[in-house]
Amino acid sequence: MKIWAFRFCRASRAKPFFFIVFVAAGCLIAGLSAAETIQGTIRYVGAPIEKKKTAVTIDQYICGKEKEPEELLLSANNGIRNAVVSLQNVPPGAKRDWNFPAAKMDQKQCSFIPRVVIVPAGGTVEFLNSDRLLHNVRSAGKENPPFNRAQPHARSISFTFKQPELLRVDCDLHSWMRGWVVVAEHPFYAVTNEQGEFTLENVPRGKYTLQVWQESLGNVTQEMVVGDKGATTVSVGMGKK
Repeated sequence: MKIWAFRFCRASRAKPFFFIVFVAAGCLIAGLSAAETIQGTIRYVGAPIEKKKTAVTIDQYICGKEKEPEELLLSANNGIRNAVVSLQNVPPGAKRDWNFPAAKMDQKQCSFIPRVVIVPAGGTVEFLNSDRLLHNVRSAGKENPPFNRAQPHARSISFTFKQPELLRVDCDLHSWMRGWVVVAEHPFYAVTNEQGEFTLENVPRGKYTLQVWQESLGNVTQEMVVGDKGATTVSVGMGKK
């Protein structure tokens, strides 16, 4: 009889615990279901751009005799490639899991590929050299330590970036080569594709400032609201200032 009473007492005390766990799990599921998607396009809306090729005077057997300009790449519909899209005023509790791909920047035919990479603060970028010649990678960050390393063919060099920052990467041996490392403070960053399109996923509902940066066009911002009626679509125009 005492044993029965003891078991009943433990079971009755356990009920509030399981109820709390159930409620907490329900709140977590509800929070995840409130996450939405932002889909958008960044387009060039300025005057026609005159494209000037750069003459190559060194290592032509790999680099070619001239290079197409890469600082502003447009699709047939004026979509801007390699623009960096991010959200501002993100609530602290909204910082979900990072889903960026591994950050790698290769040197191919004397160009940094991809030209722009995103890495979370505290993450590492691996620099590669697929060209059969000597390159170097140099950056003079303000929030992160500067670096300047020679890079022979097939050698990998990695750097860790601890603080959010936008850093330019150069190769001093080939003056036209330029890349960018975006050290992100939260997961809601994206780089536009060849058509100027981007997607931000798992965004909590609310009001945000959408910021777009492009290396030759600067920054633009646009206010937006992420609601509960499916994917939020946005189109942003950028032009020369």
